[in-house]
Amino acid sequence: MGAKSNQKSRLRLCEDISQIEPAAWDACAAAAAQPFLRHAFLCALEQSGAVCPETGWLPQHLILENAQGVICAVMPLYLKAHSQGEYVFDHAWAEAFHRAGGNYYPKLLCAVPFTPVSGKRVLCHPSATREHEAAIISGACALVEKMNVSSLHINFLPQDDWQELGAQGFLRRTDQQFHWCNQHYPDFDAFLDVLASRKRKNLKRERQRALENVDEVEWLTGGDLRPEHWDAFFGFYEDTSQRKWGQAYLGRDFFARIHDTMPGDVLLIMAKRQGRYIAGALNFIGGDALYGRNWGCIEDHPFLHFEICYYQAIDFAIARGLARVEAGAQGAHKLARGYEPTRTYSAHYIAHAGLRGAIAEYLASERQYVDNDIDHLQQHTPFKQEIK
Repeated sequence: MGAKSNQKSRLRLCEDISQIEPAAWDACAAAAAQPFLRHAFLCALEQSGAVCPETGWLPQHLILENAQGVICAVMPLYLKAHSQGEYVFDHAWAEAFHRAGGNYYPKLLCAVPFTPVSGKRVLCHPSATREHEAAIISGACALVEKMNVSSLHINFLPQDDWQELGAQGFLRRTDQQFHWCNQHYPDFDAFLDVLASRKRKNLKRERQRALENVDEVEWLTGGDLRPEHWDAFFGFYEDTSQRKWGQAYLGRDFFARIHDTMPGDVLLIMAKRQGRYIAGALNFIGGDALYGRNWGCIEDHPFLHFEICYYQAIDFAIARGLARVEAGAQGAHKLARGYEPTRTYSAHYIAHAGLRGAIAEYLASERQYVDNDIDHLQQHTPFKQEIK
């Protein structure tokens, strides 16, 4: 499918990202400095079968080319038959529209599958203009009518893009996550020094208790990663996913592919006890952040989850000089560990006027609730009063 945006450029859809030249895609994604937007990551999702029509994710990547056929901008876009794996919850919208006699699915989603990490969603080549960016957004909106779908959703946007899309008629939604911010700490003890006395003692006690049951914690990235590490981690991930969600989104082949194509972007934090790995956390390394993604274990020990997922991630971020740790969706328990409430943003283009009006009214009150909740949480961070 193709559509002309103007005489100098054209839009086309691609149902298989492997058909797009990796260098061309990555040239557009480079400014985002985020591993999840790289061709290798999105391709691993598709080629491993995690993202495919059978799982309810049909790739419809939107490509804008100039008159010479050079890719100016791209959008990671999917035709969705459900709302799973998105982390921006619109199930209630779907149910309400169904009760009113409408079909909410299929819908279009611009996002990174299974990845609640904020970042650019319209990815532009350095030579692209504002007109190119506007053309691809306009083209995505036109697809809603052309494909006869209910809506277009753009999840986990930067705030400035969210505001711009709101000015273009998208409905605006907010939520929150918990991020740790690095204030140029030279080491973990310097971070502890900014916490209130009781909170500092609690964190020290948690780390001590967690490490009592661990002989060694390894940071594995790049050439240190081996297939046996992935075998062990996948066992943790699969067991935890099945107990928590009933299924594991990602198969072993996905991890094999990122091992082959982007090992330098990966950090596995693995805990070993009595000669075998017992727990691990998968992280990705961005230009200025560490992104915690998946956790699992085969032995349950007090505070081990906090140590491997949160405290070790802080240690690594300090060692690498990274600005923050993003520890994934939800989880108010992260607040006491020094992770602060942070807004996330999504934008929604709803075709049906009645549904759009109802959602707009709901979102106005929801945004106020999110604001109030963040204000409340910020009063209960573990930092010293003068630092708050």
